[in-house]
Amino acid sequence: MRIFINQSETEINGGESLAGILARTLPSTEGVAVAINNRVVPRAQWADTYPTEGTKVTVITAVCGG
Repeated sequence: MRIFINQSETEINGGESLAGILARTLPSTEGVAVAINNRVVPRAQWADTYPTEGTKVTVITAVCGG
């Protein structure tokens, strides 16, 4: 199944949770916010959220600096 993570096409297994996808594709989920189809998904819901074909996932990583 194909989804888009930050506009890049990504193959996932059907029935894979957002938490699983992020754990597999990101080096760390610390400081990360996620939206699916332009709606923010609270971290507490990642394990219960299952993207479908064509879902657009936006991952935003907080960066500290000064």
